[in-house]
Amino acid sequence: MKKSLLARNSKLADPKKQINYLNAGVFENGELPTFEKKLTDLGAFPLRPKAIEILQINLGYMCNQVCAHCHVDAGPDRKEIMTRETMQHCLEVLQNSKVNTLDLTGGAPEMHPDFRWFVTEANKIGVKDFIVRSNLTILKANKTFETFPEFFKENKIHVVSSLPHYTKDNTDRQRGSGVFQKSIEALQSLNALGYGKADSGLQLDLVYNPVGAFLPGNQAALETDFKKALWRDFGIVFNSLFTITNLPISRYLEYLIASDNYEDYMHTLVNAFNPATLQNVMCTNTLSVSWEGYLYDCDFNQMLDLKVSSSAKHIKDFNEEILNNRNIVTWQHCYGCTAGSGSSCQGAVV
Repeated sequence: MKKSLLARNSKLADPKKQINYLNAGVFENGELPTFEKKLTDLGAFPLRPKAIEILQINLGYMCNQVCAHCHVDAGPDRKEIMTRETMQHCLEVLQNSKVNTLDLTGGAPEMHPDFRWFVTEANKIGVKDFIVRSNLTILKANKTFETFPEFFKENKIHVVSSLPHYTKDNTDRQRGSGVFQKSIEALQSLNALGYGKADSGLQLDLVYNPVGAFLPGNQAALETDFKKALWRDFGIVFNSLFTITNLPISRYLEYLIASDNYEDYMHTLVNAFNPATLQNVMCTNTLSVSWEGYLYDCDFNQMLDLKVSSSAKHIKDFNEEILNNRNIVTWQHCYGCTAGSGSSCQGAVV
C-alpha cells in the first residue's frame, strides 16, 4: 500500500508545521491577504457562532480506504479511536443541551468496535437528525459490515455517503482501485431498503469532492447530473448531493505541493472569497469533537489542532453558554469554506 507523504514520519505531519506552511509564501510576503485581514477589512473579525445545533463526533481515524484528498489522513494503519468514557460524555451533552443533530464521522465510523452501542444509546435521546458519514465501501468489506444498512434503517439513520463522481475512473482515481464498484453495490443495497426513495423517511445523500485542484461546480447542476447518470446506469436514487471544497490540509496539501498547484489553488480560493458565506459556514452552528474528546470549531481545525478559544476545551467540560459566546478560530485554510458558494459538511452554504 502506498503511504502518504504526510504520514506520521513526514516533515508536514505535525499540525503546527502545516499551519506554518499555510502562513508562508503567498501570505507571508503579502501577495495574498491572510484570512484574518480579509475579515478585518470587512468588519467581520472575529467570526462568532450563532448557536450549537450540530455535534460532529470523530470516532477515530481507522478506515478501510486511503483516499488521496483525505484531510484526516485516515487509513487501515490508524489505531486512534474514541474511548467509551468519552462517548458517554458525548451522550450526556446530547441529553442536556439544545443540540438537535448528531453527526458521526471518522475514518470509517462503522469500524469503531462500540459503534452499534453508541448509535443505539444516542438514538434513545431522540436527536432531530442522526447522521452517519459512510464511505460506502465499508458496507461491502465483510459479512459483519454488510448488516449495517439494516442497522441504519432500524435506527432511522440519515446516511451521508462519499462518491466523488458517477464514473469509475474519476472515483477510483481519488479513492483507490475498485472503490467505485463497491460504492455502487452499497448504494443499491441501501436503495433496496428504501433509502433515497420518496416518502420512505430514509434519507440518503451523496458528497462530491473535486478530483483535482479546482473548486466544485454548481451544486444543483451537479446533483441533476449525478441523479440522471446513477439512475440511467445503475438504477440508483438518492435525495441530495452536497458539494464540498477540498481544503489544503494533510493529504490534499501534499497533493497540491507535489503537483506544484499549491500557490495557484490558494489564489483560486482567495479570489473566489464570498462574504455572503460568512453567515452560514458550518463553524457558526457546528461543534467538532475529536476522538480524544477535545472541542474544535470544525473538523478541519481539528486536523490542525486549533482547539476552540474557550475555557471549555473538552467534551467533559461542555458548557453551552460559554461555547456559544466564543470567538471562532480561523486560519488561511478557511478560504476553502468561503469560496464561491461556500462549503460545509452539508454542502454549499449560499
